[in-house]
Amino acid sequence: MPRRIFALAVLVALAGVAHAAPAAPGFRLKTLDGRTIDSKELIGKKIIVLRFQASYCKPCGKESAALARVAERYRDRDVEIVAIHVQDTATDTRTFIRANHATYPVSLDPRLSLGNRFGFKGTPYTVVIDRRGEIAARLSGEGAVRRLPALLDKLMKQDPVSER
Repeated sequence: MPRRIFALAVLVALAGVAHAAPAAPGFRLKTLDGRTIDSKELIGKKIIVLRFQASYCKPCGKESAALARVAERYRDRDVEIVAIHVQDTATDTRTFIRANHATYPVSLDPRLSLGNRFGFKGTPYTVVIDRRGEIAARLSGEGAVRRLPALLDKLMKQDPVSER
């Protein structure tokens, strides 16, 4: 009988762990316009969207206008969207910003030091971090920007304190 109770306790413990989202790594970014974005200051207050992209990525350029619209739509709704140009130069990134009329904050990650911490596997790659600091979604490839509004609306309805 004690074995059965122990086995049941282990199963219950594992079930609770299986539902927990992974905690997002902390980060501190400097945008090309000089702004500092620190995850420690945002956790508990905002949903964070990290869009890993590059100037040489055709889908990234194609989706840039849509990302700008999403960023504008959620700007005053406690959502922080930042594009992180990976394996890119500042010059090429600025050319991308001008050519695609990017209005969202942009930072650089030339050596993938941040990208690798978030499981980067290629551009475009989008990571959504909820207000609790947990990774709510990892979206690879084209089409992620179209899926963001529904995901952000769902996360905005969640209360970060009561769900812990």
